[in-house]
Amino acid sequence: MAPALLLVPSALASFILAFGTGVEFVRFTSLRPLLGGIPESGGPDARQGWLAALQDQSILVPLAWDLGLLLLFVGQHSLMATETVKAWMSRYFGVLQRSLYVACTALALQLVMRYWEPVPRGPVLWEARAEPWATWVPLLCFVLHVISWLLIFSILLVFDYAELMGLKQVYYHVLGLGEPLALKSPRALRLFSHLRHPVCIELLTVLWVVPTLGTDRLLLALLLTLYLGLAHGLDQQDLRYLRAQLQRKLHLLSRPQDGEAE
Repeated sequence: MAPALLLVPSALASFILAFGTGVEFVRFTSLRPLLGGIPESGGPDARQGWLAALQDQSILVPLAWDLGLLLLFVGQHSLMATETVKAWMSRYFGVLQRSLYVACTALALQLVMRYWEPVPRGPVLWEARAEPWATWVPLLCFVLHVISWLLIFSILLVFDYAELMGLKQVYYHVLGLGEPLALKSPRALRLFSHLRHPVCIELLTVLWVVPTLGTDRLLLALLLTLYLGLAHGLDQQDLRYLRAQLQRKLHLLSRPQDGEAE
């Protein structure tokens, strides 16, 4: 097992990489399409219809490239989450297993964002062009994106962000406290086994609520929606546990501080 002097910097480096990737993902999914996307070449009249797009290599080639990038991300994210791979990683990397998973996920997502090929001349599913929709629809989308990202960050904090990023595992190991998951209740472990992404609805809002849904954005939204749907297996028992935990945390936050005047 690596000494603590190596464990802590490794976990922190993974956290910094994941945090920076998260900021870039906000820009990629929200700021770019809402505040100045890829300029159209030739204007709206030059865009092709859906049937013609299936025969146009200038559209099919970048779409195939984008699909490959998405499949790379989904494959990495799913394969490294299997029990077999997690056991192998724990065997060779020990307490850094979660940090390594987070770092690899961040790198895969960086590949998607940096090498994504837009398809500006492809067909669009919808577009807000006529007034007043051209003014109000982008504004409404912007507000919904801001709300969604605030909810995402809040939910991640509720779900123990340090543990999700792998920091807590290293912290507990260095202090000799054992594995954090070993201290959680069976209901919490059951929930974590069913829920890979605690921010599904908010991410779907970010993916689909855009003023213009072009060809490459449609591919991104469709594939990630399918993946998010398949990665979830929540039932009523999980939802009751989630509701109870949220109420407990809200109660803790609403309690008056010690020493505060009544």
